[in-house]
Amino acid sequence: MKIHDCHVLMEQLLPLAIRNVLPDNVTAVLIELCSFFRQLCAKSLSLSDLDRLQDRIILTLCHLEILFPPSFFTIMVHLTIHLVDEAKLGGPVHYRWMYPIERYLGHLKGYVRNKAQPEGSIAEGYVAEEALTFCSLYVEGIEIRINRPARVDDYPDDSASSRTSTIFPPMGKAVGAFQSFELSDMVKTQAHRYVLFNCPQVKPYIDEFKDYLWRRSKGRRPTTTEIEKIVNKDFMDWFPRRIMNPDISSTIPDDLKYLAKGPSTQARRCSAYNINGFKFRTVAREHGFKTQNSGVYLTSATSCVASSADGNVREADLLYYGKLQDIIELNYSGFKVTLFKCTWADTTTDRGFKKDAWGFSSINFSRVIHTGDREDHDPYIEASQAQMVYYVNDELSKDWSVVVHLKPRDLYDMGEQIDTEICPDQDFSQFFQDSDDLSLIREDADDEE
Repeated sequence: MKIHDCHVLMEQLLPLAIRNVLPDNVTAVLIELCSFFRQLCAKSLSLSDLDRLQDRIILTLCHLEILFPPSFFTIMVHLTIHLVDEAKLGGPVHYRWMYPIERYLGHLKGYVRNKAQPEGSIAEGYVAEEALTFCSLYVEGIEIRINRPARVDDYPDDSASSRTSTIFPPMGKAVGAFQSFELSDMVKTQAHRYVLFNCPQVKPYIDEFKDYLWRRSKGRRPTTTEIEKIVNKDFMDWFPRRIMNPDISSTIPDDLKYLAKGPSTQARRCSAYNINGFKFRTVAREHGFKTQNSGVYLTSATSCVASSADGNVREADLLYYGKLQDIIELNYSGFKVTLFKCTWADTTTDRGFKKDAWGFSSINFSRVIHTGDREDHDPYIEASQAQMVYYVNDELSKDWSVVVHLKPRDLYDMGEQIDTEICPDQDFSQFFQDSDDLSLIREDADDEE
């Protein structure tokens, strides 16, 4: 196993494997150790976080000494205490660890043709590669090492469209060829409704339509829930009439008029899409692959109620976890909008979402919402809203999968706070003795005669 694989195994997969197998006190200290390395190896660090990590690793090693035999504590285990001070002096380890060096050494070993003289082969191959790279700088119109696209090239293709929309600027890039297809009435309604309700320029017209419904009501005033249902059903028909009103039509931007007319029945789909630093693939596309790029994560401000009998609609930021089923591109004549169709797990109840004592979130995809088989379902999101996660099957709980959050390879946080979902900071003190009563002597060892 490669060193980098061991690094990922300890930081990400080991806590998932042991969380329901070992006793709680053993699991807590091992997850604490894995969390220490995961946060220490983050791309961005702050002095306050490092001071907190320094205090935590001391207690973690004390707990390890209680659980493991003395032979486990070599000098390498002790050196973990000094890693925080090293990070303060040298900066984030992400920028100076050995993984890029090791990969480059593997590249140099590929130059060896004469095994009797490996150093000479590497020197000749290196000089030849540098000379070719230098000469390629004077050649135009071809791809070279200097102008090669990034590993996940999510810059939109400028030649794909003749104009740029002010409402939906192009974002991301499709991987592979598009396939044309005709939208069904239900798919067109679902996709167009989501685009309308998630467009900031349409928000004032939604509020205007709600005010119109309030004024139109006679007798019993409708509840907020009833108003929301009417908006979801009738706004798409009211909005074009409002935009095309001769009194205001001349002041409406062209892109908003294109949006009000709705998308063309002719759309395109693809099976892979690069956006937000990730390469997303549909579940069907990655069938048989060893990698998983179909997990989608979204935090959305959603109107919700406490129960079916509750008439007070509230805005709340809800977590949505899903699997990517389809990628479609709507054509609004003047611009295009890319949507992801996903199978969404029900994260509003304990039957579809739970978080254990170790801070890991689990999803049950046997409990899904918005499957798209009804017109009032919303299985679509804008591609620009999607973030990537991957799911690890829980071997002890059928149908449940543990969520692991990801960050793009080329994303660097400059002073922003660490996402607590990606780097959970759990308090495991409940599984240990109080620090004041912590015994540093193994009480289960027999006395020597």
